Amino acid sequence: MRYFPLTDTDREEIRKSIGIKENKELFADLPREKIYYSLQDFPSALAEDEILKKFKEIAKKNRYGEYLSFLGGGAYNHFIPEVVDHLSGKGEFVTPYTPYQPEVSQGSLQAMFEYQTMMTMLTGLDVSNASLYDGGTAAAEGVLLALRKARKKRILIAANLHPEYIEIINTYIRNLDYKAEIIGFDKDKGTVDLNELEKKFDDKTAGIIFQSPNFFGVVEDSRKISAFAHQQKAYAVQVIAEAMSMAFLTPAGQNGVDICVGEAQSFGLPLGFGGPYLGFMAAKKEFIRQMPGRIVGQTVDTKGDRGYVLTLSTREQHIKREKATSNICTNQAWCALRAAMYLTAMGKKGLREIAKTNHLNTAYFVKESGKFSHVNVKYKKNFYNEIVLEIKNTTLEDFTGKLEAEGILPGIPLNWFSPDMEDALLVNFTEKHKKKDIDRLIAAIGELQ
Repeated sequence: MRYFPLTDTDREEIRKSIGIKENKELFADLPREKIYYSLQDFPSALAEDEILKKFKEIAKKNRYGEYLSFLGGGAYNHFIPEVVDHLSGKGEFVTPYTPYQPEVSQGSLQAMFEYQTMMTMLTGLDVSNASLYDGGTAAAEGVLLALRKARKKRILIAANLHPEYIEIINTYIRNLDYKAEIIGFDKDKGTVDLNELEKKFDDKTAGIIFQSPNFFGVVEDSRKISAFAHQQKAYAVQVIAEAMSMAFLTPAGQNGVDICVGEAQSFGLPLGFGGPYLGFMAAKKEFIRQMPGRIVGQTVDTKGDRGYVLTLSTREQHIKREKATSNICTNQAWCALRAAMYLTAMGKKGLREIAKTNHLNTAYFVKESGKFSHVNVKYKKNFYNEIVLEIKNTTLEDFTGKLEAEGILPGIPLNWFSPDMEDALLVNFTEKHKKKDIDRLIAAIGELQ
């Protein structure tokens, strides 16, 4: 395909036809406080060698690699085997034909099918789709799925769900005929307030969406939450932001959860400055006709040979728009492919060992940090690989600033999300943290007494 750029004459004719003198007038309706930079600041075009030099100069400003990081909160730094990068980078995977025609896309379809199979094994549920955009949109789609299936208008949202996921859910349903209500959490335990949950459940409620491990890193009683929902003929939707926990904790399906959604970035995807990531959704079989996205199936051809097909696709392009269950117009097929490669490379035993190491590293920090009086792990029970660290005798800004000066990113300040947690950090540990790394963090904290 050839590209013909517009000439200055073309642009001038377009401006005259729409009645403007300058291109910036196209953005006149944007509030000035919402504009991040002036259009006049756009640089002029550069030669190829100059633009490459410019990009390298900009890249040098990113010093993340120089720090020992304990950041988490929905994006986790796990080891990725070289085989995943090597195989997923092959041309037949990076530029395959779309799966709409199975006769020319058997490889892509099989990869999606294998991914779906492994996700059902990890979640303990019957069916999985071929992926969604990311954890936040997966959570929103899980809410919509529960509302559609229950044919009710009200959903309960746990307050200790990832704050960004809550915002995405509210954005999705803001202009729809649905109502969302927040369920608080026990400030001492960090878990969903079951008394409040029981009181707010009624026959008009489609279900509850909660996260486990939740945003504070605490494992919820998924079985009890699911039982509350089922008593009201409603559904339990569990969010998992740290996919690695699925190899360590009881599968959602075994706890009675109806729909499990979340972020699978931990399975073979780098942090990548926030994306692209991998949303997943698995559910009981009764939801299969209402699930968004694609579902790949296995079959046999006329000769009896195994083959793969796009069994279900709820995209509005393919069916009557009013019958579409979602506006998810594609999936994260390449990201799902990487997840399938990662899970295959690790195997059951390897994945379990990695997941266990995550927890043990966290437990080691909880034990050692207990020796200090100027910090406190708020929730010392039922954590997986994240904890809330309360800071005493100084400000959070001063605490993090001094550690950053030592080359350590100690965690995510929780006052970014909640003003009443102004002195707390969300600290994450993975298998990439060796004992010497955790000891370095502990020693640096000890010096701040």
